[in-house]
Amino acid sequence: MATEPEDLTQPQRDRLAFIELRVRFLGEVRRQDLFTRFSIQAAAATRDLATYKELVPGNIDYDSKSKVYVRTEWFRPLFDFSTARVLTWLTQGYGDNEPVRHRPLIATEAATEISQPDLETLSVITRAVHRKMAVQITYRALTSGLTTREIVPFALADSGSRWHVRAYDRRSQEFRDFVLARITDAHFVDGPIADAERPDQDIQWNRIVELELVPHPANMRNPDTIETEYGMSDGKLVTRVRAALVGYMLRRWNVDCTPDHSLKGGENHLWLKNRQALYGVANLVLAPGYKPEDEGA
Repeated sequence: MATEPEDLTQPQRDRLAFIELRVRFLGEVRRQDLFTRFSIQAAAATRDLATYKELVPGNIDYDSKSKVYVRTEWFRPLFDFSTARVLTWLTQGYGDNEPVRHRPLIATEAATEISQPDLETLSVITRAVHRKMAVQITYRALTSGLTTREIVPFALADSGSRWHVRAYDRRSQEFRDFVLARITDAHFVDGPIADAERPDQDIQWNRIVELELVPHPANMRNPDTIETEYGMSDGKLVTRVRAALVGYMLRRWNVDCTPDHSLKGGENHLWLKNRQALYGVANLVLAPGYKPEDEGA
């Protein structure tokens, strides 16, 4: 008798969901992945892979040369993963439990996510990152509108309000961020990756900037409240951020970047004390109050 999803135990569902996550978003899964994640024996891993193939025929094929199960062209998802959980798994890891709808143990709400990338498009990007491949995308930019270009993606980045992919853009011949939700189509591009397109050549990504944040001198009547909230030591918080993400980070936390802490908004709880650390950072257009002409101040 054929296996049905409802016949599975929860541990089986967990392992099959893990198989699908690996295949859908990395393009491959090995028995060793199941050994490592679930501490099961080889025979049990083989049975799980066989069960997955039985439930969704045609989703995976076995590559005997590489000894790996790979995603097929005809892949159709068995599980209903939410975008948030997929991105959490990809970027932070979690228990990999099968993503059923469930009631939380306590009442929990979060700010609504209004920028949601398409999961199938995301899966092409993440598989390209994993396999170190180029991708042709259809992209809607704010300035140039609808364009088609080839990119070499290598990392995802969360700006706090939307998800980006960091990639080398063959059109502009430089490393850039692309908003995932603005990518409407994505296909793999065959061929080698040039040395100049590799992540180690991305200066903004590899440079680490050390920022000193302090309670806003003008806006905060009780700076000790901010010091406690942000876990400051000696009245400041020192954080290290990739240069490529500095602008996003400063905007997300509404950090006043003016030389004389002149922003008066109630949302500006923090001031950047060591403004000189921003020298050479490319995306400072996002930093609250930052003006290039103030560099000498």
